Amino acid sequence: MDYSDSLIPWLLSSKIPTIRFKTYRNLLGYDLNDPTLIKEYREIQTSFPVQDILDRQVILGQWPYLNHYYTPKYVSTHWSMMLLEELLIDPQDARFQKAVEFMLNSTQADIQKRLDFNNPGFTCLWGNILRYVIYGGFINDPRTQDMITVVTKSLTETECKCEINKNVPCSWGLVRSLWGLSAIPPEKRTSEINEAIQVGLEFLFVKNSVVKSNYPLADGAKTHPLWGKISFPLFYQSDILHILRVLIDLNQVSLPQAQPAIQWLQFQQKSNGRIRGSNPYHRRTWPIIAEHDDIDRWVTLYALEILNKAELAN
Repeated sequence: MDYSDSLIPWLLSSKIPTIRFKTYRNLLGYDLNDPTLIKEYREIQTSFPVQDILDRQVILGQWPYLNHYYTPKYVSTHWSMMLLEELLIDPQDARFQKAVEFMLNSTQADIQKRLDFNNPGFTCLWGNILRYVIYGGFINDPRTQDMITVVTKSLTETECKCEINKNVPCSWGLVRSLWGLSAIPPEKRTSEINEAIQVGLEFLFVKNSVVKSNYPLADGAKTHPLWGKISFPLFYQSDILHILRVLIDLNQVSLPQAQPAIQWLQFQQKSNGRIRGSNPYHRRTWPIIAEHDDIDRWVTLYALEILNKAELAN
């Protein structure tokens, strides 16, 4: 069913310029040089919520706590950078660039240690960092390349086993690893990166089922309830919508084994085509969503992009 007559005006009525920009660009196909997109992009950089998050820096390139990139959740430097990349901050913004440098410097010793001891550790973290440092233009930086090596080895050698997950493969870590690698332009993906991506896709869609979520679990553990929900924003977690977004970035939405997940997503649409989203960390992160309607807009926007591309692929 075509919901465009009702959904597009609803999405474009958002107060968040990123939602409007992505609607024009990803759903309506506007060219980047179109005056409407130029106007919306300019507003992204100069208004809520990007400027609100940037204004919370305690020194150039860092959010609280000073010199702690991971805590407090979900307002410290790492999490703020994840949000800014999603919101389409200008990657050349000086405050964003400085924060990329801070993150690469802060993780460099840990990454080197993990390379030396062949222990990738928390690849959900490394994958998420890759996402925004590549967005910031640091793909050729040796520190970024080392992080890519850690993530690719984690996928190909262990399927992202994690000590926090009692050393069984972690589906969240695996998805977030793919999320980072999918930011690498195809022409810059080495054979090792491509192999890692294929290992990840096989784990998610061939060996296991995204919809059933029958991934390996540590003894006594249960599938996290967020897996079957549709949420925005998410941080180190993942859900079915997010996995399908990764497929879009990898140009793999036509993967036959992904069809049950795409059908599941389609089933989440209400009679008006909208999807109800949740915001599980709204009390712990920056107030980037003004109203609950915008959570629904975020998830509906991403779902429509997936469903449209899936339809074109078939």
